[in-house]
Amino acid sequence: MIIFPAIDLKGGHVVRLAEGDMARATVYADDPAGQARRFADAGAAWLHVVDLDGAFAGEGRNVGAVEAIVAAFPGKVQVGGGIRTRETIDRWLGLGVARVVVGTAAIETPELVRDAAAAHPGRIVVAVDARGGFVATRGWADVTAIPVADVARQFEGTGVASLLFTDVGRDGLLKGVNLEATVELARATSLPVIASGGVAGPGDIRALRPHAADGIEGVICGRAIYDGRLDLAEALRLAA
Repeated sequence: MIIFPAIDLKGGHVVRLAEGDMARATVYADDPAGQARRFADAGAAWLHVVDLDGAFAGEGRNVGAVEAIVAAFPGKVQVGGGIRTRETIDRWLGLGVARVVVGTAAIETPELVRDAAAAHPGRIVVAVDARGGFVATRGWADVTAIPVADVARQFEGTGVASLLFTDVGRDGLLKGVNLEATVELARATSLPVIASGGVAGPGDIRALRPHAADGIEGVICGRAIYDGRLDLAEALRLAA
């Protein structure tokens, strides 16, 4: 199971939000590339990077910071936030990121995502963000009437690498990952699922690890690492 330490970018700073609320941001670092190097030193092979400004604007707003992260991190980087056009997908991949994460576009223009996945197999991740079991879009600001599993199934067999499932109501709050909903989604689709939202400590890694056989590919860890509740090196050992 892959541990994805998270670097969320707002105005060039490394931050964490509470429940996806830009007004509830905590700044943890002013040097994103330096943070990436620290994660590499702890043994991370992957990073999950989110351009938060881009998620709300619908276009890249922290491109320079992402480029610096890619240059500093020896492993693989997946990037999300405001990626809603084929041009943007191709641009990010051309900058050296391993995978791009597409959320709003997967709901509003699914054919765009299917075409991109066919052109870049294994390099497109579909973000399925949810409040109360229903998909949220546009930086989690809008909640649709679409069940999470319905979105997942339409991308099976398209070349999409994984689904990134975030329980928005838990994100950044250290409430613990929504294990039941995450496992239920993994069992409902043939695509690998990445868990996200609410990871509070090593107990979440221990709870998720036995479900790798159900299709859980990995887990994104953010605030718990920054607050010292989860040691990244320990998390990597638990997930191995």
